[in-house]
Amino acid sequence: MSRNPAIRTVAMPADANAYGDIFGGWLMSLMDSGAGLMAARRTKGRAVTVAMDGLAFHKPVKVGDEVSVYAEITSVGTTSMEISTDVFRRERHSVEEELVTSAKFTFVAIDDAGKPRKIGD
Repeated sequence: MSRNPAIRTVAMPADANAYGDIFGGWLMSLMDSGAGLMAARRTKGRAVTVAMDGLAFHKPVKVGDEVSVYAEITSVGTTSMEISTDVFRRERHSVEEELVTSAKFTFVAIDDAGKPRKIGD
């Protein structure tokens, strides 16, 4: 997997629950956005999320952690593609990253009418 993140941000208090852990939905949104950037680049146009599989939360993310989303295209079909995503956290004053979340996304390339189109068209 490329070590250039699709997205990098800092987890803020508005993204947390009452215990200071970051909401899983916030992480899922970042993953979808990161994978979506990869899909749009590869399809050279609009691509939409049609599925997310194998979502696993391995460790919590805390307020103040740096969060990096890494995405890699793992397969490409005629109109769809699969993108693996991994999210890592890094404590604000540390150099060590640790895996916190992973999932696979399926995207479909669509035309202006919202119909599937061949990737690369």
